[in-house]
Amino acid sequence: MTGLTYGDAGVNLDAGRRIVDAAAPLAASTRRPGADARLGGFGGLFDPRAAGYRDPVLVSATDSVGTKLRLAVDTGIHDTIGIDCVAMCVNDVLAQGAEPLFFLDYLAMGKLDVDTGTEIVAGVAAGCRMAGCALIGGETAELPGIYAVGDYDLAGFCVGAAERGTLLPGDTMEAGDILLALASDGIHSNGFSLVRRILDERAVSLDGAAPFDPDRRLADVLMRPTRIYVRSVLEAISTGHVKGVAHITGGGLVENVPRILPEGLAARIEVGSWPMDPVFSWLARDTVDDGEMLRTFNCGVGMVLVVARDGSGQVETTLEGHGETVTVVGALESADGEPRVLLDAPDHWLA
Repeated sequence: MTGLTYGDAGVNLDAGRRIVDAAAPLAASTRRPGADARLGGFGGLFDPRAAGYRDPVLVSATDSVGTKLRLAVDTGIHDTIGIDCVAMCVNDVLAQGAEPLFFLDYLAMGKLDVDTGTEIVAGVAAGCRMAGCALIGGETAELPGIYAVGDYDLAGFCVGAAERGTLLPGDTMEAGDILLALASDGIHSNGFSLVRRILDERAVSLDGAAPFDPDRRLADVLMRPTRIYVRSVLEAISTGHVKGVAHITGGGLVENVPRILPEGLAARIEVGSWPMDPVFSWLARDTVDDGEMLRTFNCGVGMVLVVARDGSGQVETTLEGHGETVTVVGALESADGEPRVLLDAPDHWLA
């Protein structure tokens, strides 16, 4: 048994080093005040004072991309999955009213592939640039026996900050506050176990045209990355009219909006009043009922903002100036008991 190496056990240290070397300039591209985004130390550093904070409260979030990774492997589309990973974390931090400051990623592969690993990390760096946060570190692991060759897992961790006393949701929500929906970029990163089940049952080709849009390849529709709302929503928050922000992920509108509401208030939402990618109607067709769609997918809404009625116009203008598609979808109203969503859903709203 003498002469065994780590490589004999299935771990290629040289490949790991090459991925780290490729990641260094990608991380450097995310530099921002407070972080120089250099890799190689045992820990990443961030200076909140250099970022302009006087008395910051830190907000953290961690998440993964879920089984959308299976489609990334099956389609060979690896350059956007990192954006998804960043988005899932930074949008959660944003929902607390905080600015994302820095990000770390964890990439584990059954067998390290330098090209694929570099594509994935390039997507992470792209997402960080979109969010204005620094990629200050991470981990790339080769785990033979845990993941099959060609498979990988990706997770991320983000820390943001807000000045003390400015975190959301605020304590001034009241009946009559307006609900603004920000359009999603398709499915984002939730519900893909159900998506994959539907694909299997319908035996459709990922490489072919989308059944609902001949000008788009189905793989590209499904792999469209999660929208990052950081810059637009932070500016909207700065108007002083935003009282709460809900990131619409797993659980959809039904479960995520109540998370930001106090007792005694309900959110009445007019279902279908917002623009929606036809992928959702296609997923639902003869397969998933309306209630399950609303609990599983974002159904076209990536974020919901609770906004003071007298400031909703200014907030809409601010968001639209950043390219967001904004729709007034309802309002808060008084209600007994735990906060909840009240849905006004017309027949065939998914048609």
